[in-house]
Amino acid sequence: MTPVVRAYEPRDFEPLVALEAQLFGSDAWSPEVCALELHHPFSHYLVLDDGAVVRGYGGLRVPAGAGPGDIQTLAVHPDYRRAGWARRILNELVGHATKRGVPELLLEVRADNPAAQALYDSAGFHEIARRPHYYQPDGVDAMVMRLTLSQGEGVAR
Repeated sequence: MTPVVRAYEPRDFEPLVALEAQLFGSDAWSPEVCALELHHPFSHYLVLDDGAVVRGYGGLRVPAGAGPGDIQTLAVHPDYRRAGWARRILNELVGHATKRGVPELLLEVRADNPAAQALYDSAGFHEIARRPHYYQPDGVDAMVMRLTLSQGEGVAR
């Protein structure tokens, strides 16, 4: 089956948590944190489904008011990287935020992850700050990036 990007469903929880642990190791969210995030009333999550298991996911927190949205996470299994799947998930998250009238999106990305930085940069995000030693236990800095949205925008380049 050709993989598809679709809305997160409760049946995706265990595969998503397993993929989170596989991809992020010591930085991985615990199952409890994943559950809180996935079920938060302002969260919007997508998964990359290959018909057998979740191969990627991305999440967005959209505020109830007029504040900025936050890309909470974006991850794709190594076998599915460099094929445009992360960009597709990101585009759909940006599109969702735009439809909801979110004025801007923020995210944090590891300072030692040039591939993710390049993806976000190519989508129009720009670094606005650094958070020293943000990612624990590794002590890696986070780059804070922002994308300003306008009505009709929503597709990353």
